[in-house]
Amino acid sequence: MSDEFPIKIIHERNICIGCCACESIAPKIWVMNKDNKSDLIGAKKVEGKEEVYELELKEMGENMEAAESCPVNCIHVEENGQRKI
Repeated sequence: MSDEFPIKIIHERNICIGCCACESIAPKIWVMNKDNKSDLIGAKKVEGKEEVYELELKEMGENMEAAESCPVNCIHVEENGQRKI
């Protein structure tokens, strides 16, 4: 995480149930895939972790609300290295 991109979104895609809550709240960042699980647009796979992806952003946008809406808590948000959810 850099000063330029203080927000990190972490998506544990392997536990996603495809409820579409994240996409309905933040459609510029989240999209449903053909396998009925959400994808974090532009995210990079975390090495050594199965189906875990990260995306660094300049601004929070709707991502905190998207994370809070996830019924299985597969979306996590960090700001300046501190986990918010």
